[in-house]
Amino acid sequence: MKAQFDHDTFLSPFTWRYGSDEMRAIWSEAHKRRLWRRVWVALAAAQHLAGLVSADQLADLQAHQDDVDLDRSAEIEAQIHHDLMAEIRTFAEQCPIGGPIIHLGATSADVEDNADVLRTCEGLDLLLERLRALLADLADSIEAHADQVCMGFTHLQPAEPITVGYRLAIYGQDLLEDEHELRRLRDHVLGKGLKGAVGTGAAYARLLEGTGMTVAELERRVMAALDLRAFPIATQVYPRKQDYRLLAALAGLAASLYRFGFDLRVLQSPPIGEWSEPFGARQVGSSAMPFKRNPIHAENVDSLGRYVAALPRVAWDNAAHSLLERTLDDSANRRLVLPGAFLATEELVRRVHRILRGLDVRERAIARNLDTYGTFAATERLLMELVRAGAGRQAMHEVIRGHSLTAWDAVQQGKPNPLPDLLATDADVVRYLPADHVRALLDASDYVGDAPERARQMAVTIRETVGESGP
Repeated sequence: MKAQFDHDTFLSPFTWRYGSDEMRAIWSEAHKRRLWRRVWVALAAAQHLAGLVSADQLADLQAHQDDVDLDRSAEIEAQIHHDLMAEIRTFAEQCPIGGPIIHLGATSADVEDNADVLRTCEGLDLLLERLRALLADLADSIEAHADQVCMGFTHLQPAEPITVGYRLAIYGQDLLEDEHELRRLRDHVLGKGLKGAVGTGAAYARLLEGTGMTVAELERRVMAALDLRAFPIATQVYPRKQDYRLLAALAGLAASLYRFGFDLRVLQSPPIGEWSEPFGARQVGSSAMPFKRNPIHAENVDSLGRYVAALPRVAWDNAAHSLLERTLDDSANRRLVLPGAFLATEELVRRVHRILRGLDVRERAIARNLDTYGTFAATERLLMELVRAGAGRQAMHEVIRGHSLTAWDAVQQGKPNPLPDLLATDADVVRYLPADHVRALLDASDYVGDAPERARQMAVTIRETVGESGP
């Protein structure tokens, strides 16, 4: 009976809500079965060279390699309760000549694990493509806003000015590190190879006796056909520590995107109001409050980011609890964890990319906050100039502190910041510096050091890396 899945039954949000069709295809059941068949055909091709499989048998398998029949396989699995054996029997029914030699000498993990690594490679390739596109646009935004001075915050309190481009460059630097790590993992991911039930390759050795082909050569040929390298040592499965490293790297990328989303939520809050995620003309912010413009995309990023952050723990347990030559207590959760991690992380990248492309950087709010709080930050520069003019640092620190507290109270009451007037008319201050110079020093609009230059250099570095990596 053909399986039917619709919204009358539970469907994972990854089936339809989060992630792309391309990533869903990679982690689909049909694609997994096609990859299993690809491994079986590669094995049969190597065994043909050893004289164990005839040309007709190999050709029969090749002819039906992509003819996955999930309904028939499900019927068989309902009887035998083994999904891989059900696929073998389905494949064999389609191949009257080659069917008898499918899976010759192999154990389930020889097929499943190599297929999982192939899917991992495909998933990483797609994710890296998405990430590099995000980085390329981020580099453009960094450069466009490199000189746009805004208020910086530490402890969620106004601190000193930075630039919008410099803040974006911070995210760019983190994401560039994530790209490096994911690319490194992609370049070094390994398959199980062909090592049999406990990793010794004993069944293959027996099978190859008298053929002139070694187990190592058989493995090399099969893995070359799959375009994979194999772990030199494996048990029944490849070391599950590889999954942990992979999920940790995905969680690291999620952390970088989470941080961007959280910062955006803070900056979009009306008291600051400097950034806003895109909001559609017909978009509804709240069912109860029609005026609301909630940062739903940034909140979604942070929600999914928490999910991805939790997954490395499952992979850690799978690695640590892989007792002796293998236990099966990782199998069920890996069906959830691996696709879920890739689909969620891809959704994070795609959503942040959409936010970035429509990001509203509000110049008036930035100017307002800089005018309100920048003067406080500029008192550091005034203090240094007063000391250079001959004043005592401690005495001037106390003068500035007293006026700053008075001015802060005024600002908190919604009044204009009186600090420039208070300091420019203080006798102890103007004894060392003219009033107009005091006011000029308290203008923080250029108090950003070399932040614009470093932001631009980060944009250059990102472009160079994205260009070198390529899609």
